[in-house]
Amino acid sequence: MSYFNVRVYGLLIDPDKGLLISDEFSERKSFSKFPGGGLELGEGLKDALKREFMEECNVEIEVLEHFYTTDFYEQSSFNDSQILSIYYFVKALNPLEMAFKTEAFDFAENSTQSFRWIELKDLKVEDVTFKTDRTVVEMLLKQMDL
Repeated sequence: MSYFNVRVYGLLIDPDKGLLISDEFSERKSFSKFPGGGLELGEGLKDALKREFMEECNVEIEVLEHFYTTDFYEQSSFNDSQILSIYYFVKALNPLEMAFKTEAFDFAENSTQSFRWIELKDLKVEDVTFKTDRTVVEMLLKQMDL
């Protein structure tokens, strides 16, 4: 293990549409996760999450409350780092003006990322790829009695 990789993710829930999921293709791997990404040196968690949503979704968000921080060992799927992921509930300050997909990995031409909504009643652990994200989905389902 060579270093820690701090990640921050937003749980954006729209009462009419569900939970926002990001489908991505990177380093020859396809995966589904929550919007967010890596903390940059000198950046706070909430600022990083706001930056990531602006970069990925072109929307300003309000970071509402902490939901979960990784409490077990997880090695990155892409390198030798140990992943530490922090999840927050977030709220979009403006409508998201982007094309949403209904199928996973339905990328537009020359794109490696797409977004889709999953209704909470249809949400399953298998809808996300990584172990920590799956833990978060389990916790969400338990919290919402789904």
